[in-house]
Amino acid sequence: MSVLIFIDQSEGQIKKSSLEAITYGAAVAKQLNTTAEGIVLGTVADDNVAALGKYGVQKIHHITNEVLNHVDAQLYAKLIADTATANGAGVVIISHNQTGKAIAGRVSARLKAGLVAGAIALPDTTNGFVVKKSVFSGKAFANVNITSAIKIISLNPNSFHVTQAEGTAEVITVTASIAEPKVKVTAVNKVSGEVPLTEAEIVVSGGRGLKGPEHWGILEDLAKTLHAATACSRPVADAHWRPHHEHVGQTGVQIAPNLYIAIGISGAIQHLAGVNRSKVMVVINKDPEAPFFKAADYGIVGDAFEVVPKLTEEIKKLKSA
Repeated sequence: MSVLIFIDQSEGQIKKSSLEAITYGAAVAKQLNTTAEGIVLGTVADDNVAALGKYGVQKIHHITNEVLNHVDAQLYAKLIADTATANGAGVVIISHNQTGKAIAGRVSARLKAGLVAGAIALPDTTNGFVVKKSVFSGKAFANVNITSAIKIISLNPNSFHVTQAEGTAEVITVTASIAEPKVKVTAVNKVSGEVPLTEAEIVVSGGRGLKGPEHWGILEDLAKTLHAATACSRPVADAHWRPHHEHVGQTGVQIAPNLYIAIGISGAIQHLAGVNRSKVMVVINKDPEAPFFKAADYGIVGDAFEVVPKLTEEIKKLKSA
């Protein structure tokens, strides 16, 4: 009984969330005294696939058909389920990202397997197979015991530390019968930016406290200094100060960076629901009664137009020292 890890890629590059999934899957395999195997769908250089062995995976099944370069949830689910069945996988690990959310349930249905979506810790195997996950928008935790023969876990991004060692994975090129995708990609509109929001380690976010799009330069300067992604609250996106793809919150992009800096954001519950999995939250707001301060790890009460430029200047000094 092996552990099979779905390794997500985009334009031939392995996603950061997949490196977390590999490390997590390797740890699960060690718990169960078995091997960790991976599956890659689409065009990725063999050397890049083999190099994933340093994260703990021993063998990778690579289906290279170009049709798989664009995500088709039904097709992906079939190939993952077929690979799991053919190789006797007892546990399947998937990242709980946009792709994973689309395919995990389908893989579960095909394999008649129990699924825990959004896991945040290794399973407890002392008495069953109990997986911890966050519930109610991160306000509580649930421990779920999976009793099915095959078990599926989708791992919350940034909830498991990536570790490296020495090693090269054996790459097995798989020829699979692939049906014509039901979804046809007619155009791809790329979001420009230094760091993709969902992959960012640091996110700098702004709200209505910045008073208008013309003042966004101070936030962008801070983000550039920290090599961070930029984000915003929903009112900012609704007012068209910033593009909607930067909106983070319950109804926008849900993120879990190592550091989240909220500037001029009051901290409504809907916003917190999308960012409360951040490892550290820093709030800058001139209103000392802003709800965000209750959730923050660190807070600065002050005018963002005074605080942020000084903060950026001090960070630049530290980096040049």
